[in-house]
Amino acid sequence: MRKITKHQIRVSFLGYFLSLTLISSCVSGQLGKNNGGEYKNGMVVSAHPEASAVGIEILKKGGNAVDAAVAVQFALSVVYPNAGNLGGGGFMVYRSAKGEINALDFREKASSSARRDMYLDSVGNPIVDKSLYGQLAVGVPGSVDGMVEAHKKYGKLNWNQVVQPAIDLAQNGFKITKRQASELNGLHRDFMKFNPNGTAFINLESTWKENDLLVQNELANTLKLIQEKGRAGFYEGAVADSIVAEMQNGKGLITKIDLQNYHSAWRKPITGTYRGYKIITMPPTSSGGIALIQLLQSVEPYPLKKWGHNADSTVQLIVEAERRVYADRATHLGDPDFYAVPKNELLKHSYNKNRMSTFNWNSATPSSSVLAGNVSGKEHEETTHFSIVDKEGNAVSITTTLNGSYGSLVVVKGGGFLLNNEMDDFSVKPGSPNMYGLVGGEANAIAPNKRMLSSMTPSIVEKDGNLFMVVGTPGGSTIITSVFQTIINVIDFEMQMQSAVSAKKFHHQWLPDEVYVEKDALDSLTTEKLKAKGYKIMSRGSIGRVDAILRTKWGTYQGGADPRGDDNAIGY
Repeated sequence: MRKITKHQIRVSFLGYFLSLTLISSCVSGQLGKNNGGEYKNGMVVSAHPEASAVGIEILKKGGNAVDAAVAVQFALSVVYPNAGNLGGGGFMVYRSAKGEINALDFREKASSSARRDMYLDSVGNPIVDKSLYGQLAVGVPGSVDGMVEAHKKYGKLNWNQVVQPAIDLAQNGFKITKRQASELNGLHRDFMKFNPNGTAFINLESTWKENDLLVQNELANTLKLIQEKGRAGFYEGAVADSIVAEMQNGKGLITKIDLQNYHSAWRKPITGTYRGYKIITMPPTSSGGIALIQLLQSVEPYPLKKWGHNADSTVQLIVEAERRVYADRATHLGDPDFYAVPKNELLKHSYNKNRMSTFNWNSATPSSSVLAGNVSGKEHEETTHFSIVDKEGNAVSITTTLNGSYGSLVVVKGGGFLLNNEMDDFSVKPGSPNMYGLVGGEANAIAPNKRMLSSMTPSIVEKDGNLFMVVGTPGGSTIITSVFQTIINVIDFEMQMQSAVSAKKFHHQWLPDEVYVEKDALDSLTTEKLKAKGYKIMSRGSIGRVDAILRTKWGTYQGGADPRGDDNAIGY
């Protein structure tokens, strides 16, 4: 593995978080935008109030959780363009009211023309911006195919009904939030640079202000074609022509054949247990599911409840578990269609217990001394998550993304939607960090038609055979740890859903060897105790934007909408 300098880590990881902080406010003490109470008939929690309202209306019309999820996904492509998308991809974990479980991988793929060294200079060093901005950074989008497949398998309402709300929002416009106005103003020059022919996101007359109406007619036309023709409305015909033309404008690689050949994949969910609860989560090409189960197994033998939430022993244990799990992630995880992921070995209790046997309570374990375990066999943090439960108890957990905030910054001319910059989620050069500071290995090297590894961790939790929790979050490399901490906040620290979501979080990912902590997550005494043991504590802005639903023992639903964003929980 190539040695990584501290400067390189800072540029790709900490610097990125600092830029994020400039365009999004830090966590305040208030609860998320939850309409309060507990609800019997269903609940939708998403990153934008308009999208949550769309989902709940679909449920009220007799749609099931998948119908609502498809409608919310398309609505988010309109009202939450920095992460909601047509030009990205994601994962869905599904649980029926009868206990059937399934997982849908609609992660983007590399073009058939992609090359292992396509982002390296003449001496083999990564050219950072090439995998982050412009047409060359784009993977073949999967979101539309994923929604078509999900609806085909589980949908109840007709396709026209679930797509129409997004068309209405794009055509009639919606009032942008204060946060969105700030983001669009901050990205004005970048949008001008990558979209010289203009886009709806560029305001040439003045700066954007809260409650300004954002109308997206080109996006409305694309959504109408998807409504009329389904998958073919995006991967063929006029929209496909527009995507390919956009590629040719900026030396991108995606062709009509790449679009036609893209298909999402149904996969068997990863399952595990934690203190008697069943965890249902996403398998590779997500790294999140395996890592989540590993983290839970790593801390299960210890009395977290006795120690207390964010106490020094609790934090130390979790950091040491995260250190080992992220080292495994870097070496052992990748697209299972290209690499034999040793998931059975990684999920053995004995393996994770042995991994945890090497840390010392008296001092921090240097990450330089932690390597991936020996096993046999061969993600701006702008993702978004939404959780949905319907009247019958069907549950959907979906995490979807463009990767960076507003993806590649390229808006398809004539199509009105942003394209992703997911190619940066590959190991551009094995051993070098990506935009989140995550280091990857050969398992996640670039190859034609391969899916890039993700940290997205949509999850569902059962208790005694019944639905208990639906949970997930955006956050790049912090996704796994945010989902993990939300789950233990409920199970170990007995928090209600909103409190578990709002609680301050911390994060460690093996490299860099630093613990990132939200403001006021740890008190001064805890911080000093950890520093005395050699832990490098780094303060930063928001970690995650968890959207979750908890089913109470009375059969009602509690929502948790993250106060770190404009997130909104609606039930009925």
